[in-house]
Amino acid sequence: MPDIKLESVSKYYKNDRRRFAAVDEVNLTIKQGEFVFVTGSSGAGKSTLLQLMCGEIVPSEGKVYFGKKRVDQRRKEEYIRASFGKVPQIPQLMRKRTIEQNLEVVARTKRGVRGSAVQKRVKKALSVVGLPYVAKKYPVDLSGGECRLVELARALINSPPVLILDELTGNLDEDTIWDIMHLLTELNQQGTTIIMATHAKQFVNLMRKRVITLVDGRIFGDVERGRYGDIV
Repeated sequence: MPDIKLESVSKYYKNDRRRFAAVDEVNLTIKQGEFVFVTGSSGAGKSTLLQLMCGEIVPSEGKVYFGKKRVDQRRKEEYIRASFGKVPQIPQLMRKRTIEQNLEVVARTKRGVRGSAVQKRVKKALSVVGLPYVAKKYPVDLSGGECRLVELARALINSPPVLILDELTGNLDEDTIWDIMHLLTELNQQGTTIIMATHAKQFVNLMRKRVITLVDGRIFGDVERGRYGDIV
């Protein structure tokens, strides 16, 4: 399972004719099997950084690698696509499809997975997140927290080596967040790389994983066994 490496990566956008850096000159390596929290205030660049890591967007400057492959070149290689499971900040479940159908779409993207194998993956993924009973329901039938768990199941369904989680725990109650943290810890112990942007200060402080702190698109802190907002 390869490392993720960003070399002098910047991402610029325009706002009222003014160019600004959402991510600014970031150099970063995340080793395979790490558990990393990405913290910072709203607008600090957390979502942009996560999108750059998995090739969802390309940098304005710099290079992004997954192992020896350039993620930032938007290659349509199955290897790259299959390597990342992502929960976006904004929910993306298809409202007119059942939960089962939402997950099936992703399961079928893995080569060789068809028929009964798809159903087995859907059933397993929903069981892992504690929602085996929602398969036939629609997103509107679920709570906001349940929808986030379904999106985690969708990210997990093809057993990707890397999980990119953008504010997964937002608006969830403490018990549910703890359940998620325990699940992520188990997955990490099995070798899955986990990169998680979050405002859940209490849980970051208790977990004591690597903490990267962004301020205005730049890394101001990168601390092993860190606490929320550590700047070193």
